[in-house]
Amino acid sequence: MRPSLLLVFVLLSSPLISQKYYDIQIPTAEQEADYIWRTIIDIAFFEEYNYQLSLPCGPLIEELKTKSRNKQLSDEDQERLRTFVASKVYQKEDYQAGYQKIAEQLDLLNKMTRRIKRHKRYWSFKVYDTYPIVLTLYGPGGSYDPDTGRILVFTTPDGRFKTSDNAAHVIIHEMVHIGIEQSIIQALEVPHAFKERIVDQLVVVYCRKWLPDYRVQNMGETRIDPYLATRRDAKQLKESVARILR
Repeated sequence: MRPSLLLVFVLLSSPLISQKYYDIQIPTAEQEADYIWRTIIDIAFFEEYNYQLSLPCGPLIEELKTKSRNKQLSDEDQERLRTFVASKVYQKEDYQAGYQKIAEQLDLLNKMTRRIKRHKRYWSFKVYDTYPIVLTLYGPGGSYDPDTGRILVFTTPDGRFKTSDNAAHVIIHEMVHIGIEQSIIQALEVPHAFKERIVDQLVVVYCRKWLPDYRVQNMGETRIDPYLATRRDAKQLKESVARILR
């Protein structure tokens, strides 16, 4: 018997419907040390924008922060930090609670990602097949690599997250950062506070039905708000941002 057109459609569509976009990873001691190192390198930036950083305690960390502010860090300092983290700081079990909380949100994250992906054609929103979610106990709360799709998420040994109690808030925020980084942020040289407002508004516009308590950051930048209130507005996002920055 020949399959019906409906059955053919379902079979062809099912890979898209069931696609999983996120892969949760616990870092090694060396990976965690390297992230702490990059955070210390950028300490002046984080302090300028009043980020609340989490770093290991101890005189070595304070010394490295001072050296960073004075642009005096060396390769030897990085090796000292790696030894310190491996011998005195890193415990794999400290990441398990955060891992489990993110795992519980994967279905929701995949659903929101599919919603956003449907609209990427309007301004080249970058979507990866897989986003590695790497946990960390340190840093500002979340970061992203637009060249790889890697999302770094801060957690605590008891499974809390810095910028929200809901892991999905943090991860979808960073996913949107990745999506607009090249086509809008870099292309139009968007300032930091303006960039964060665009990301927050996009999350609200696309995901408010699933994240009604998503918290928009207050950085004193609201110029995009009238131009990004609905998904229809998002179709002209790049043009709106360019107009504001003229």
